[in-house]
Amino acid sequence: MQILLQIVFILLTITAVFIFIKKIAEIRRNILLGRDEAINDNKNLRWKNVLLLALGQKKMFRNPLVAVMHFIIYAGFIIINIEVLEIAIDGLFGTHRIFEKPFGSLYSLLIDAFEFLAVGVFTGCVIFLIRRNVLHVKRLWMKELNGWPKSDANYILITEIFLMSFFLTMNAADTALQLRGYGEYAHHLTGNFAFSHWLQPLFANMSDKGLMLLERTCWWLHIIGIFAFLNYLPYSKHLHILLAFPNAYYGRLEPKGKLENMPEIQNEVLYAMQPELAPTDATNEAHKKFGAKDIFDLSWKNLLDAYSCTECGRCTAACPANITGKVLSPRAIMMKTRDRTEAIGRNINQNKNFADDNKTLLYDYITPEELRACTTCQACVEECPVSINPLDIIVQLRRYMVMEESNAPQEWNAMFSNTENNFAPWKFSPDERDKWAESI
Repeated sequence: MQILLQIVFILLTITAVFIFIKKIAEIRRNILLGRDEAINDNKNLRWKNVLLLALGQKKMFRNPLVAVMHFIIYAGFIIINIEVLEIAIDGLFGTHRIFEKPFGSLYSLLIDAFEFLAVGVFTGCVIFLIRRNVLHVKRLWMKELNGWPKSDANYILITEIFLMSFFLTMNAADTALQLRGYGEYAHHLTGNFAFSHWLQPLFANMSDKGLMLLERTCWWLHIIGIFAFLNYLPYSKHLHILLAFPNAYYGRLEPKGKLENMPEIQNEVLYAMQPELAPTDATNEAHKKFGAKDIFDLSWKNLLDAYSCTECGRCTAACPANITGKVLSPRAIMMKTRDRTEAIGRNINQNKNFADDNKTLLYDYITPEELRACTTCQACVEECPVSINPLDIIVQLRRYMVMEESNAPQEWNAMFSNTENNFAPWKFSPDERDKWAESI
């Protein structure tokens, strides 16, 4: 029977890891559908951002109470799963708590620390469920979260509650069996753990075999739950647990008020103001597309941003356009970019290569009204806890509309015309610009 369970565990592990790696490879391919962009400067500062923003969650601490709960859930879930290594070895070799002897007295302290974090994760998840579904925090209750996004967040929180419950119940049943001196458990004297021993009275009337069945059931449910969570991540907004680290590393280091200019356009303006600098030889260079219409025109960093989005809504809550009732939501921009990237990924899976589906990110997913509402204030960029830049996508899509399709409101076109002819947004000749001073 033990050998059969070991075989089942090995097959389960191989299957879970294979499916996870396969999906992660698809996501990597999808991200690389974007145009190339070299981001390799100032590595020391980039590693510092990884430590402060991704690992230390620096920006989260603008709201200390929520930040502490989030950090406990994050750190607790990651650290507690160190014991997955012990579970993996036990499952592979048919052992039980194999780290107990090598760690000695430190083993109980380690599990006590895990249990402390488990209770913290359990409590934090319950509070976050209440905030989402009872208190209805505004940014967690906006229309772009209707349907799957809202359910996704709840599923993850509920799953973490169950995983922590399995962990604590497993420990309580294990130590109770040790006290009874039952079977293999009699050879493991870990002592009572910090929190799980409070659950032991619940099992006082259970038989030894029933208690062992409870311990083994929780053991299997815990590891199956972790494998299920692992393979749920690539389909969930909680993929940011993994992608927050590379996204923080590749975050833009320029001042947030600095937009990426296009040399081609800068040169045109320069030549208009100083014609003598314009090249005299005619060139037959292929036209370079201005801005972006679909994900292929965005950079791989833009697509990494989309996959890294936590859907927390801090960007949208800070957006002045959204606050004043405009349709723009920076969070929705990232969600729609990810949706379009995923749709193209499925298209490639089905057809081997991308087959034109007569859809584009601009118009079919993101509307001109959303893009025109943006004030380019950088509030969304400043607020994002994992260095996502929704503004870069907005600017590129808006550039395409204006520069490739001449698709702009009448007021904008008048400003463009004045800038082109008068070198200023106003309808005054450059020769008359200083006439206001004559009356002084």
